Amino acid sequence: MIPVTEFRQFSEQQPAFRVLKPWWDVFTDYLSVAMLMIGVFGCTLQVMQDKIICLPKRVQPSQNHSSVSNVSQGVASTTPLPPPKPSATNPATVEMKGLKTDLDLQQYSFINQICYERALHWYAKYFPYLVLIHTLVFMLCSNFWFKFPGSSSKIEHFISILGKCFDSPWTTRALSEVSGEDSEEKDNRKNNMSRSNTTQSGPEGSLVNSQSLKSIPEKFVVDKSTAGALDKKEGEQAKALFEKVKKFRLHVEEGDILYAMYVRQTVLKVIKFLIIIAYNSALVSKVQFTVDCNVDIQDMTGYKNFSCNHTMAHLFSKLSFCYLCFVSIYGLTCLYTLYWLFYRSLREYSFEYVRQETGIDDIPDVKNDFAFMLHMIDQYDPLYSKRFAVFLSEVSENKLKQLNLNNEWTPDKLRQKLQTNAHNRLELPLIMLSGLPDTVFEITELQSLKLEIIKNVMIPATIAQLDNLQELSLHQCSVKIHSAALSFLKENLKVLSVKFDDMRELPLWMYGLRNLEELYLVGSLSHDISKNVTLESLRDLKSLKILSIKSNVSKIPQAVVDVSSHLQKMCIHNDGTKLVMLNNLKKMANLTELELVHCDLERIPHAVFSLLSLQELDLKENNLKSIEEIVSFQHLRKLTVLKLWHNSITYIPEHIKKLTSLERLSFSHNKIEVLPSHLFLCNKIRYLDLSYNDIRFIPPEIGVLQSLQYFSITCNKVESLPDELYFCKKLKTLKIGKNSLSVLSPKIGNLLFLSYLDVKGNHFEILPPELGDCRALKRAGLVVEDALFETLPSDVREQMKTE
Repeated sequence: MIPVTEFRQFSEQQPAFRVLKPWWDVFTDYLSVAMLMIGVFGCTLQVMQDKIICLPKRVQPSQNHSSVSNVSQGVASTTPLPPPKPSATNPATVEMKGLKTDLDLQQYSFINQICYERALHWYAKYFPYLVLIHTLVFMLCSNFWFKFPGSSSKIEHFISILGKCFDSPWTTRALSEVSGEDSEEKDNRKNNMSRSNTTQSGPEGSLVNSQSLKSIPEKFVVDKSTAGALDKKEGEQAKALFEKVKKFRLHVEEGDILYAMYVRQTVLKVIKFLIIIAYNSALVSKVQFTVDCNVDIQDMTGYKNFSCNHTMAHLFSKLSFCYLCFVSIYGLTCLYTLYWLFYRSLREYSFEYVRQETGIDDIPDVKNDFAFMLHMIDQYDPLYSKRFAVFLSEVSENKLKQLNLNNEWTPDKLRQKLQTNAHNRLELPLIMLSGLPDTVFEITELQSLKLEIIKNVMIPATIAQLDNLQELSLHQCSVKIHSAALSFLKENLKVLSVKFDDMRELPLWMYGLRNLEELYLVGSLSHDISKNVTLESLRDLKSLKILSIKSNVSKIPQAVVDVSSHLQKMCIHNDGTKLVMLNNLKKMANLTELELVHCDLERIPHAVFSLLSLQELDLKENNLKSIEEIVSFQHLRKLTVLKLWHNSITYIPEHIKKLTSLERLSFSHNKIEVLPSHLFLCNKIRYLDLSYNDIRFIPPEIGVLQSLQYFSITCNKVESLPDELYFCKKLKTLKIGKNSLSVLSPKIGNLLFLSYLDVKGNHFEILPPELGDCRALKRAGLVVEDALFETLPSDVREQMKTE
């Protein structure tokens, strides 16, 4: 007998695939085994036993002439001869029973084969083979999607990831934490969510709810007491698993081949079921125990009509009825499967029940093949989907990243990165991390926190531990903030710097920092966005004193004007975009410092002359050619710093003499050729930068500048320096490099406070030994060719080398 295990290859699949076999597939598999046993049993009987047994059929003669005719033709009559009577020569013998046919064994075998092939109905002959073939087709259909290359690869990958997600320690930990949440907490969370959805449109309400963490469950803040529960290796494995799930979801959601394959194989099984029921019901009656066989083989056997017995007819009849019952149940199960497939869309899967049960509200719904496999998993055990959902949650992933981040960045490691920034504050710079470590908030001495290129930054309530925090820098970071943390920053934050590539990175909560004193914004703003209502919220920054915007605005936003009453310094770096409509500057009466850099200005804006409190003006990198309007600066009595550098100015008007309050003046990087003597009537100048021009002559009136401490004519065409220059005895920095000077006057020794001297790039052959009288000048402060330095006396050189 053929063992059933020989057919295992038709239905064999990996044991792990059982999770994708719902109860109806398991049930039909057992039915297939039962039908397979019927087919194998019938085939075995067909092979091992006689199929049919035939005997010649006795025919009664109807007329006498027929017998005579038969005898005359030499054909044996079917009428049996009377038994021989006993005689003297034939002693008494046993009387024979039955009919004598005079057929031998080979003739019987021949008759049996002929009648089996010609007289027996094909259904009775091939019934067990049909059962076997149909059952194998059923088994192939049931498992074809596990074997087809286009679907089996997805299934294997899914089962592999599913098993890892199910067994991951991170899954156990995440679900165990949410399982401890009582019903009251769940109700509170739902109420908070509903309030956040129906929040008022007021500035404060929208500020907190737009990007706060009220929608994120509190339980997902990493608990320090359990931070070590997940070791580093397990954390890295879980992190890799999140990435695998993301990539797998992206790949599988693109198509629905698994769903289509399963539907098609189910439809095929239903069609086959209908065909089997139809023809089997009609032909099962053809399996008869007695069969009449009429074949023309008289020349070989002497008989034409036979009566045959189909030895397995009774058994096959019972097996056929049994098989029909199994097929009927199988078909009804397949019909139920079709109903389940089309009753609702299986190409969409919602984790709503998981979200309600676990409180992880950000688990996304999935579609296509991903959804279909999850529906199949639910028929096996819904716990698989629940545990798998943990790895679809961005909150869960962020929590894992946070845990790994805390383990990597310990407080001691963070303290090693502390440094003093430009504002003389103790700063911690963090660049390109996966998040913000909670251990940062254990460094209580921190004064400035700089975050750069960090996505999904979450500022928790624990920031309140940083009592000394005054400055926060966010460079290309998307930030969410807890409501309690926002309250802390409103009271304590003094300086905020935001650098953004996308407007979505601009935190809306910054407009509520009522104690903010300095705001630095760096990023691209379109003309429309510059009018956005969010910028109007700047008027709520009642303490703002310094505002710096490095962007591409075409005009000063109205929001900036709204804070003009208390704004003291404004910087606009426009990256070459032309700044027009500057009349709003007139409203900034309290402005003391103004920088309009790279704004494509061709003239000095007239609105500037209305800023009577202005002390510093910087018009760097514009397109200024003429500055005749400089005469109007005489009304700005407090103006002490004027920077007109990096322009195209060709001359300095004589009206410059009226700016008697100037202390710092920069004309570097222009096209000035002549210095007017009237310039030196501004006798309060302490800083004068004329570098990178085309100046050939320095007027002797420079000696009037008795307060001069810094003087630079680097990279000009000056051939000689007036001796009056050395009357400026307070001079500390003198830059005369890259000119055409050939002699350095010995009077330079009069500059007793000189600490920095640049003479490199001239035509000097020797340095005056009087440089030794400049006691503050050291070798580090003397910029000169080494060979020229060697021309100084040795004692002077030694003096300069000593600290």
